[in-house]
Amino acid sequence: MSEASTQKAVAADTAWRDVPYDLSPCVQGNWVQPHERQGDEPIYRPLRIFTVDPSHRRLEGAVATINVAYEPLAPGPMGSLLEVVDVDPATDRPNRQANLDDPFVLMTCGYEPSPSDPRFHQQMVYAVCSNVYSSFRTALGRTPGWSFGGPGGQARLLIRPHAAEEANAYYERIGNRGELRFGYFKASEHPTATNLPGGIVFTCLSHDIVVHEMTHALLDGLRAHFMVPTNPDVIAFHEAFADIVAVFHHFSYPEVVRAAIQQCRGALNQSALLGDIARQFGHTIGAGGPLRSAIDTGAPRRYRATLEPHELGSVLVSAVFEAFTAVFDRKTQALVRLATGGTGVLPKGELPHDLQQLLAARASKLASQFLAICIRATDYCPPTGMMFGDYLRALITADHDLVPDDPWDYRGALIDAFWRRGIYPRNAGHLSQDALLWRGPRMLLDKVPDLDFATLRFRGDPGQPADGDELARQARALGDFVTHPSRLQEFGLVAVDDERLAPGDSVDKPVVQSIRSARRAGPSGQVVFDLVAEVTQTMHVAQSTDGPGFVHHGGCTVILSPHGEVRLVVLKSLLAEGRVDRRREFLLSDQGQRHWRLLRGKLVPREGMFRLTHACGGRLYEPREGEHEEGATDN
Repeated sequence: MSEASTQKAVAADTAWRDVPYDLSPCVQGNWVQPHERQGDEPIYRPLRIFTVDPSHRRLEGAVATINVAYEPLAPGPMGSLLEVVDVDPATDRPNRQANLDDPFVLMTCGYEPSPSDPRFHQQMVYAVCSNVYSSFRTALGRTPGWSFGGPGGQARLLIRPHAAEEANAYYERIGNRGELRFGYFKASEHPTATNLPGGIVFTCLSHDIVVHEMTHALLDGLRAHFMVPTNPDVIAFHEAFADIVAVFHHFSYPEVVRAAIQQCRGALNQSALLGDIARQFGHTIGAGGPLRSAIDTGAPRRYRATLEPHELGSVLVSAVFEAFTAVFDRKTQALVRLATGGTGVLPKGELPHDLQQLLAARASKLASQFLAICIRATDYCPPTGMMFGDYLRALITADHDLVPDDPWDYRGALIDAFWRRGIYPRNAGHLSQDALLWRGPRMLLDKVPDLDFATLRFRGDPGQPADGDELARQARALGDFVTHPSRLQEFGLVAVDDERLAPGDSVDKPVVQSIRSARRAGPSGQVVFDLVAEVTQTMHVAQSTDGPGFVHHGGCTVILSPHGEVRLVVLKSLLAEGRVDRRREFLLSDQGQRHWRLLRGKLVPREGMFRLTHACGGRLYEPREGEHEEGATDN
């Protein structure tokens, strides 16, 4: 290398080290590329699944054939995004692999639904996870990525349908690998419902559990910092959001919805078939009923930060489901009046068949809309420190962006349901829709250079970036803009020498976590384009008389228009009033101790948030001997 070239390389390296921000590895390394249909390839691959679990009655739609987006599959199955790895933990030998490209298997819509055939187990998790991924892709208007992986290869989510003999299932991110781990176990000797005492229960055959865990993986890809348990709501939100997606997926199976309409006579707020979550699992572990339910049987559940994460999450789930049923009642009143000669009072007995069909179709369509609203709202959430009140604001803003007029008052139903449970945004002046909308920047900002859609490069579709280098270019353009000294506070960021930092505290460079385009279609056919980005920053709070040291996160979600204008800024400023104190209070609480431990005067997170949350079931996690001692080794 010549002397001039060497000097140029040194100068470039020095300039890079002087850049006032970093790019997360997720920006460039973890984007995924689903299979693109070629030529005369089929659009869908029909596969059979259990719509609820193996204990559900066939006449109530226990088995359905769903259309999974077609892609060539290797045995496993293994596709472009998902890879099923099935090893029997008892023998440590692989089970017989499902070959979904076998001609005879293709002719029969996959393997026959059976609890005794591991190939069907593999088919079940692949099909359901693929369907959940498609729901996210449609709602977000782009290809969702993972939070794991790295440069040099396509990141796949590993799915282990028989991971261990335990009554548990969870998502786990380990380094550059992400896994869904489904356990199996013996039922209690006194199960309820139609389950065999002492029989084997496979969590991978519970539709709700598979959807729930897949949602954890996808939400982790959208908001990686939601895996850091910084307050009670963060942990509970992950659980609640996964349950919301599972409940609304019930409505995608017509036979199940029609059976439920027949049983509840159109009163969806009384339909256990649609509102229960993980029925077989709950009945076989001795719970005497489903694991959880979206339906309040009495007074609405109330928000209390001290609730166990699943119980706290169920408050949010019931609020969203109540809003859904309220809108359903509004939209079907005319049908009921027509069916009752104008009285609106249904006679005793079974509803007329045609009315059942119409109500079921309306319920399925509305559930699809609510599911899209709930998923789309994740783009409007802060990048860290998530609270239930933030999600309400995200729901209202996301829906307002796409459907400004809201003729059926979806947003009003959501606000009412959250209010009835005591869920309020922290910084809103009141509960009107206008007050709950996220706002634009507080100062007048120029357009962000090089981030208008005329400059962005796509791979044929605005939801698909051209490549990882293009994503890195976009992230640097945003990083240059938000870290300008005059704009740091506008985006919730803090300079290294900020005089507001307490003695001993320090901050890292801001990190551009992600940047992605989105194309969203509204119910009237309107199309909205946006660029959505996350910027985070880490603060190291020093040990003091107030307590041990810990890591604190802040930052913002930035939403830009197709012209490069900053439309919305969703802030979680590092130094917002009271945030550090509230964080410390949680970490030192019994709830916090379940997920954090003391190491050399500093609180550090325990490994496996979902494993601990799912296994503890509300019991305080018992630390291993020595974990609270100074100098204990990290896991």
